[in-house]
Amino acid sequence: MSRAYTFRSVLKGLVICAAYVLAGKLSLRFASVHPSATPFWPPTGIAIATLLTLGVRFWPSIFLGAFLVNVTTFGTVLTSFGIAAGNTLEAVFAAVLAVRFANGARAFERTWDILRFALYAGLLSTAIAASFGVLSLVLGGFAPWSQYSIIWRTWWLGDAAGALVFAPLLLLWTQKPLPKWSEAKLLEGTVLFASLIFTAGIIFGPFFHLQIRNDPWTFVCTPFLVWAAFRFGPKEASAAVCVMGAIVVAGTVQGYGPFGQRSANASLLLVQCFIAFKAVMTLIFAAEVSERRRQEERTRLLAISDPLTSLSNYRHLHDCLDLEIKRYARTGRPFSVLLLDLDGLKKINDVHGHLVGSRALCRVAEVLRIHCREIDVPARYGGDEFALVLPETSLEEACLVADRIAQRFAADTESPKISVSIGAAEYPKCGATVEHLLRVADHALYDQKRLTVEQLESVS
Repeated sequence: MSRAYTFRSVLKGLVICAAYVLAGKLSLRFASVHPSATPFWPPTGIAIATLLTLGVRFWPSIFLGAFLVNVTTFGTVLTSFGIAAGNTLEAVFAAVLAVRFANGARAFERTWDILRFALYAGLLSTAIAASFGVLSLVLGGFAPWSQYSIIWRTWWLGDAAGALVFAPLLLLWTQKPLPKWSEAKLLEGTVLFASLIFTAGIIFGPFFHLQIRNDPWTFVCTPFLVWAAFRFGPKEASAAVCVMGAIVVAGTVQGYGPFGQRSANASLLLVQCFIAFKAVMTLIFAAEVSERRRQEERTRLLAISDPLTSLSNYRHLHDCLDLEIKRYARTGRPFSVLLLDLDGLKKINDVHGHLVGSRALCRVAEVLRIHCREIDVPARYGGDEFALVLPETSLEEACLVADRIAQRFAADTESPKISVSIGAAEYPKCGATVEHLLRVADHALYDQKRLTVEQLESVS
């Protein structure tokens, strides 16, 4: 292991520890039933996201962060050690189960993985930290047994909300690629988040507090979360949940909004349950929408591409030729098309098997991609025939491309040796319709094939 790698790992660990300590100290400001138990605990999300993204080997950073938070807040070194052990085991347990059963760091791509993550990381693992933490306080004499239940519930729900709200945010936004928004999408996103902030500010702010404090107006925030999930994706949806959650927590702490109770702890517990539920439902909806989009994209690609070579299929080839003809009507610039036939495919299949024959077709496709510009369209014409559409290319230039392709096959050392016959045609010189153009290129191809056979016979 290099020193640079070790230094980077240590630096990452220290940054994670510092983030954990900062988030923990801020969260403990909301503690009311006990100085060490808060209904708002984002460090759980930080810990789980860290271990899922960087690996379980970073558990010492979590342990050190949890220890520093607690030893500087309440209790002794021994009780802080017990609490830190519980927080670390919580994160390790959640990460291991998420990797094993919920697709690890990519748990938020499918509905069932989200539900499994919610169960293992949000509900079961957080019980470990609550049990270790409260038991350490009780055995250390810093909490009475009579308050075990209320402290444990507060601890558990606070950690669960941290796992279900902050872990998805961190995991999704550290994954690549990051969203690339067009100007229209950026404007829509700005309107979305501004509307969400304004609406949540009204419901959980001081302006209409007397009018809505006893009414369940929280449902008004839901359409904005649906908007984020449907129009954007899981990343933006998780950000919308966190923005809304920050406003809800800030308003509730001040005594505003429908969750305002006589007990500050009870109010925040209701808030965390509300936010955690919204987070899970929103992420599920976003995952379903994203999966549907992926399926539609796969279907679209299957409709226009050849499944073996991944080149365009005959339908897409025909559409591209129609498009080039229309472009010629506007610009007056000709285009050419090459037709290629793989020589002796049947012999390759008979001697070497169909798998090698399929590999030969893929080799032709790879060569076509190499000799393509970005504007060119390579396609599988059918069977052992291929086509290459060359926009803004004359017949002479197309013949040069054909020569380069033939030379590439001649220099190829992979076995079995393959060769292609190539025919070229230019629009509109060689044909005024797609069918006529392809027919001319096909005749040129078979003329070359006959010439090649005659040359071989004369040599033999």
